Amino acid sequence: MKRRSFLKGTTALSGLGLTASCLGNTVKKKINKPLEVCATIDQQKVSFYAESINESIKVIHIADTHLFKDDERGIPYQKYSSRMAKAYNQTIHFQTQKVINPEVAFEEALAYAKAVHADVITLIGDIFNFPSEAAIEWVLSKLKETAIPYIYIAGNHDWHYEGMEGTLESLRDTWIENRLLPLYQGNNPLMAAYEIKGIRFIAIDNSTYQINEEQLTFFKEQVEKGLPMVLLVHIPMYVPGKQISFGCGNPNWGAATDRNYELEKRPKWPESGHTQTTLSFHKQVFNAPNLLGIFAGHIHQNSIEIIKGKPQVVADDNASGGYLDINFLPLEEQDKKLIRS
Repeated sequence: MKRRSFLKGTTALSGLGLTASCLGNTVKKKINKPLEVCATIDQQKVSFYAESINESIKVIHIADTHLFKDDERGIPYQKYSSRMAKAYNQTIHFQTQKVINPEVAFEEALAYAKAVHADVITLIGDIFNFPSEAAIEWVLSKLKETAIPYIYIAGNHDWHYEGMEGTLESLRDTWIENRLLPLYQGNNPLMAAYEIKGIRFIAIDNSTYQINEEQLTFFKEQVEKGLPMVLLVHIPMYVPGKQISFGCGNPNWGAATDRNYELEKRPKWPESGHTQTTLSFHKQVFNAPNLLGIFAGHIHQNSIEIIKGKPQVVADDNASGGYLDINFLPLEEQDKKLIRS
């Protein structure tokens, strides 16, 4: 296939319900100074408050479902999927400690999204253990049943058949093109912006741990627009104090710290570590004055980190029942004084 034959256009405002006609008449005021944000977290519920938020938005954030569904179409690929086909078949719910499995967990998260009238569902990678046609079709059917708009970006497992030859980038391109493409609803798989009630949700695929030049340029363009933004990535952005393999933009990331390449049967991380483009992206993210926050997955453990006033919230794995109930809310008049300089 042609290199990135699917990468046409830049910003996307389409999708299941995410069209220009549903954006309302929100006044768009360019942000020229850093946003003052108040964030609260209580278990799975996350609330963001800022004067730039004009309408409430409810997001159900799902990552790391690790569906292992497959059928006879997957038989030719079993030598590449056999290990992950046995992973997460049965899990323990992170709250109830009862036995659960990824299918049940995913359906429960979608049912909750429907019950609370979510504005959007964000699917932030590793929804699949490998790019099984059966699993992808099942997810598409379940999403259609909810009738809730959704945003999808890939995780490192979504497109990875273990032991298949090729670079991480070429394998990602191949399996996005061959299997995952319907999940993007006609939008750019590696970078897209979805505007909902005056906030731009910026989905950037960093499932190889790296960022390319097109993605960096795209992100800079979104910052220049000056509207309140939320960054959605599968792999969290690097922050000090985390384990060595944590984070896109980690200065210690590279061949010397790659302990899983043999287990996962993939190319080893490069000796030179991150590209300068990836490191520049990290800097751009935490310098963006209009960034409300970052939402990620990958590590299967809820956490919050703050760099330069930018909260990054990571979800528990959906395979074990985790998801986040995220709310963007206007500030009450009595609370505006709390964050005004």
